Amino acid sequence: MDRGTFLRLALAGMAAPGPMMALAAGAANPGGKPAAAASTTASTTTHMQQRRIPASGEMLGVIGCGTWQTFDVDESAAQRARLAGVLRILFEHGGSVIDSSPMYGRSEAVAGDLLAQGGWQQKAFVATKVWTTGREAGIRQMQESMQLLRDDRIELMQVHNLLDWRTQLKTLRAWKEQGRIRYVGVTHYTQSAYPELEAILRAEPLDFVQLNYSIAEREAEKQLLPLAADKGVGVLVNQPFGGGRLLRQLSARPLPGWAAELGSTSWAQLLLKFVVSHPAVTCAIPGTGRPEHMTDNCQAGLGPIPDASQRKRLVELWLG
Repeated sequence: MDRGTFLRLALAGMAAPGPMMALAAGAANPGGKPAAAASTTASTTTHMQQRRIPASGEMLGVIGCGTWQTFDVDESAAQRARLAGVLRILFEHGGSVIDSSPMYGRSEAVAGDLLAQGGWQQKAFVATKVWTTGREAGIRQMQESMQLLRDDRIELMQVHNLLDWRTQLKTLRAWKEQGRIRYVGVTHYTQSAYPELEAILRAEPLDFVQLNYSIAEREAEKQLLPLAADKGVGVLVNQPFGGGRLLRQLSARPLPGWAAELGSTSWAQLLLKFVVSHPAVTCAIPGTGRPEHMTDNCQAGLGPIPDASQRKRLVELWLG
């Protein structure tokens, strides 16, 4: 079954999400770093559900870790130990995606240090970005990112916020052919960029697109997510908590009793389950610098994934 058919069937409202997740989990993992074992019985394991990268069939855990602000820390041993705990928990739950950028201050260097010190480089699916104008400047920046991340090959290199994307994509494709990066993508974080993102997705061969999507910002459902599925493009979701706004708004409200049907014990888990229940989504990358929050986030990848009727119920809960 291709990705487009998968999307159409899943959104048509299949009553049991398990078979769809089993289908995704059964894909091969050709090449690359070892992927965590796929989970089709998440209620009896600590390993999160897995999704297939359309371009290769490689499996990724549905929850990853963003590093904006949270990994931009100094040399404090206490801060580094806390962030090491975040990564350890991610890997223990079968997650692997760590997303960063030169825009994020010291985040790339901190992530690179921690991965090397923990011996986790083979567990990590590192995604970073190029965020500059001009070919030579882009090359220099990507070379520096590799040095900071302590790796001579990056899993996913993305054009950050579409800055000079035509120039940078040419270099990214050349680097992919040379084996210096494995996947090529573009990113943005605002709805205002959706028309340009859509045009690029239609015109350019890409492996990934990264965009904002949450229960409060569902505009991507109209065009971008179905288009990514039809084009065979993986999707990383940033701001699944609306930059933290959604958790602040919901914090005073009790969880609905039916949250237990989804194995959820927190609002963070419900919000993430909504995001990853869209079959076009490969992985959500909420940012955190706290191990307890990483544990909570990873729990969203365990247990039942909402089906179409449960997704509707979650939206109605938010709107109500």
